[in-house]
Amino acid sequence: MAKLALITFLTLDGVMQAPGAPEEDPSGGFEYGGWQAPVIDEDSGRFVAELFDRSAAFLLGRHTYDIFAGYWPGITDPDHPIASRLNRYPKYVVSTTLEKADWENTTVISTDVAAEIARIKERTQGGEVHIYGSGVLARSLMAQGLIDEYNLLVHPVVLGAGKRLFTDGGLPTAFELTGARTTPNGIAINTYRPTGRAEFGSIPDGT
Repeated sequence: MAKLALITFLTLDGVMQAPGAPEEDPSGGFEYGGWQAPVIDEDSGRFVAELFDRSAAFLLGRHTYDIFAGYWPGITDPDHPIASRLNRYPKYVVSTTLEKADWENTTVISTDVAAEIARIKERTQGGEVHIYGSGVLARSLMAQGLIDEYNLLVHPVVLGAGKRLFTDGGLPTAFELTGARTTPNGIAINTYRPTGRAEFGSIPDGT
C-alpha cells in the first residue's frame, strides 16, 4: 500500500496561499503572491526533486490541478525530474465542479473521496501518492486522519494574511519528526508522521 504524503510551502505564520507567483491565487484580496521566489534555493529544489523520485501518483484539488495543468504539459523533456512524472503518472483531481480532465492520465473524483483515496493507495505500487498544495483538500483529509506524512517547507517570511494550512477547528494531532534540514536561504524543511491524537498535561514546576 502506498503512503499518502502532503508537500506544502509555508510562511513562518503558516500561510500557504500563492507561493509561486502574484497571479497564482489572488482570491480574498490576497496581495502577496510570489513570496517564495526571493528565498527559493538549490537545496529546496533538490529536496522537491527527491520527493518526485518517490512519487507514483498525484492527488490534487481543483485549483492546484488547474495551475499544474496549465503549465506542466508544456514541459516535454523526458528527463525533466518533475514534468516527466507529472505528465506520465496517474493524477487524481478531487472536484465537484470539474466534469472532465483534459490532462493525460487524470481521473476526476467527485464522490466517496475517502473510499476512493483508500483504493488509490491500495493499488499504487512502487512509490508514494503525493498531494501538492491543495489547501481545501488537504484540510479535509487532515480532518479525517488520512494523510500519512507531512513535508512542510517553511520559508523565512511573515505575511500576516492569506490562506493557512492549519486553521481553527482542526483535529488535535500529535506528530513524530522523521526528517529535518535547513537550506542556505533559511528554508526549514521538516517531515512529520502523525502518531495519533494530541495529548495534554501539566509541566512540573520543579518543586
